[in-house]
Amino acid sequence: MVLCLYFKSIVLVHKSDVLILGSGIAGLTTAIQLAKLRSDISITVVSKTNIEETNTKYAQGGISAVWNHEIDDFEKHIADTLDAGDDLCDPKIVKLVVEEGPKRVQELIDWGTNFDKNNAKNNYDLAREGGHTEARILHYRDLTGAEIERALIEKVAQFSNVKILEHYYAIDLLTQHHLGYNVTRITPDIECYGAYLLDLKSLDVETHLARITVIATGGAGQIYRSTTNPVIATGDGIAMMYRAKGVVENMEFVQFHPTSLYNPAGDNPSFLISEAVRGFGAVLKSKDGNEFMQKYDDRQSLAPRDIVARAIDSELKARGDEFVCLDCRHLDKEEFIKHFPTIYNKCKSVGIDPLEQMIPVVPACHYLCGGIQVDENGKTSIDRLYAGGECTSTGLHGANRLASNSLLEGAVYGHRIATDISNHIDQINYNTQIPEWNAFGTTEPKEMVLITQSIKELKDIMSYYVGIVRSNVRLKRALDRMHLLYSETEELYNLTVLSPQLCELRNLITIGYLVTRSASMRKESRGLHFTTDYPDKHSFKQNTLL
Repeated sequence: MVLCLYFKSIVLVHKSDVLILGSGIAGLTTAIQLAKLRSDISITVVSKTNIEETNTKYAQGGISAVWNHEIDDFEKHIADTLDAGDDLCDPKIVKLVVEEGPKRVQELIDWGTNFDKNNAKNNYDLAREGGHTEARILHYRDLTGAEIERALIEKVAQFSNVKILEHYYAIDLLTQHHLGYNVTRITPDIECYGAYLLDLKSLDVETHLARITVIATGGAGQIYRSTTNPVIATGDGIAMMYRAKGVVENMEFVQFHPTSLYNPAGDNPSFLISEAVRGFGAVLKSKDGNEFMQKYDDRQSLAPRDIVARAIDSELKARGDEFVCLDCRHLDKEEFIKHFPTIYNKCKSVGIDPLEQMIPVVPACHYLCGGIQVDENGKTSIDRLYAGGECTSTGLHGANRLASNSLLEGAVYGHRIATDISNHIDQINYNTQIPEWNAFGTTEPKEMVLITQSIKELKDIMSYYVGIVRSNVRLKRALDRMHLLYSETEELYNLTVLSPQLCELRNLITIGYLVTRSASMRKESRGLHFTTDYPDKHSFKQNTLL
């Protein structure tokens, strides 16, 4: 049963010095760092469900940082990141994140985050994942993200100037187009004044004004049928940014995690079998027990995710199989259960003993490497608007994210955003001229099935035509189908009393369009974007959507 909520016409106005949309590692780190720097300003953090329900919570593997300088150094981590990014990373940003990373990880530890230690020496138990040449992944069992989120929630609660709004849905950013100006993508000096938020409990639309707004809304995995992302990952922040005429880039680079647990009935989200399992020694094999990764890369099962995902896709199509297998049977049982209790228990719950049977796995949409264009301080192309985390394109990930670099990026950029805001907010005033939300002339929708069926159709379009392997014919078909979906949804949006489901559908269609359009613009194969029409890599760099 789908719960459908409808907007009332009441509009309430609220003010915060800083409005942060999202409560994952990027959003909460920004709030904590800013509250430490400026106890005199008010900060509001918005979550569309519970504060802990974020992409951060679902991160299993860990956070990468140069920790053991006897075997590792910044140059190695930088080189691994650049190699995974397939020549599309910004070297300056990579250096910045890698070198600041250990300080930010130490802060997480200081704020109460637990990472696993080696019992013999009481040092941190550093893991190695695909694409890394050294063991540099700090982790907490296979629940690293949940542990970091727990610590951040407890830390942010210590600051009286931080207000948490749970069950609030961000509808749109407030910019000059709400003041009647003709804002285009070439309009200079677009400004953000806050956001329209829907209180999902009272069903009131509230105008939240802010001197500075931060988008930290996470990823967009729900555009695909199979994704490891939670159901909240609908690309809201990126879609709002695009509607506000801000710059979005490199949306074609969608990372498919090679190993989600195969379930013929379908799970949403798909259960992730962490890359750390392969780092621990698990080996990819076909259903008949034969290894195949040696055909695709010398690093075999520890190759970067884009290579492994394409290799699995190739094997499935060539053999006609529905899944490949991850073989853990040769691993130490006690150590496996100690490191991966959640994965072990999940497999057991569906009748698989991973130490006795091979685990059936398939690729699933996992991470978006493109997004809102930001600079080294998280500033977007719109004044008074910052962004951090998975919704951004910082230059760190390039064409393919190196495993466990995402939590690191969120922590580093949370600190940098907070510092920059602290230095500039005193020169910024509120804009109180924003009009009330206008719902005049709308009626309640008679058929919720129109929304649910459109979401299903979008997921099918993206999964069939804009997946791991693409082509001009597939992308054109996707764009043609999506244009009809867009037209139907905009008509519904303009004439119907809005529901959260309708807003999410609108955002999902926007994200699907941006990914597909970006993919059709890139006339080469690079990193996560592979097209049969242009199988070679060329010198094509940035893919900016205006």
